[in-house]
Amino acid sequence: MYSLIKRFFKFVQSNAHSLLSKFEDPIKLAEQSVRDLKQNYDESLKGLAEIKAISITTKRQIEEKKQIAADYERKALMLLQNAKIGKLSVQEAERLAAEAIIKKNNAVKELTQLTADINHYDIMAQKMEAKITDLKSNINRWESELNTMKARYKVAKSTKKINQQLVSIGSESTTAMLEDMKTKIQEEEALASAYDEMLYLESDIDKEINQAIGTSYSPDVQNALDELKMKLLPEKSSYREENR
Repeated sequence: MYSLIKRFFKFVQSNAHSLLSKFEDPIKLAEQSVRDLKQNYDESLKGLAEIKAISITTKRQIEEKKQIAADYERKALMLLQNAKIGKLSVQEAERLAAEAIIKKNNAVKELTQLTADINHYDIMAQKMEAKITDLKSNINRWESELNTMKARYKVAKSTKKINQQLVSIGSESTTAMLEDMKTKIQEEEALASAYDEMLYLESDIDKEINQAIGTSYSPDVQNALDELKMKLLPEKSSYREENR
């Protein structure tokens, strides 16, 4: 599984441009691969915890078997001592002591097997811990590479879009459209200039009319000027009479 994911990332890195055209969204595939790795990591942690739990239980059983073996050895000695002091017959004491020794030996056999098992569990736990540490390191590294790939993918898509727009702007249809727009603008500008000249024409006609009726001013200004002239007429008459 690890080697497969590793090959996938190398493939993605070496074929980034081709992936853009072959996959609708290659990032999703990479993200799913990382999620699978994280799931494997979680399952590995769970397996390691189970092995450690078995190891702890086995260690407790080893201590129990050690205690059992010691107890039966002690009991066998006590039986022989009781026979020595006359509390039991020698035959009965030896029979019971032999049974105690058998039980002790059985406990020792179980203890030997449990000791071998605990060594096996410890080796398994150590190997699994090393693999889990390596897997965690690879996940962190691949997540970093995935973030870089996401950024590159976004830049590539944006660049492609911009280039497509530039190509579209440079196409003959777009150029023709812009030329049509220029022509329409020039037409509108020409119409605006024509109307402006018409305003000047109307002004010249007004000037000719005013000159024909004896004034070069607008009617309101001419009226005001005439009123001022009328006010000055009496003063001029009195001035002439006094000089006579």
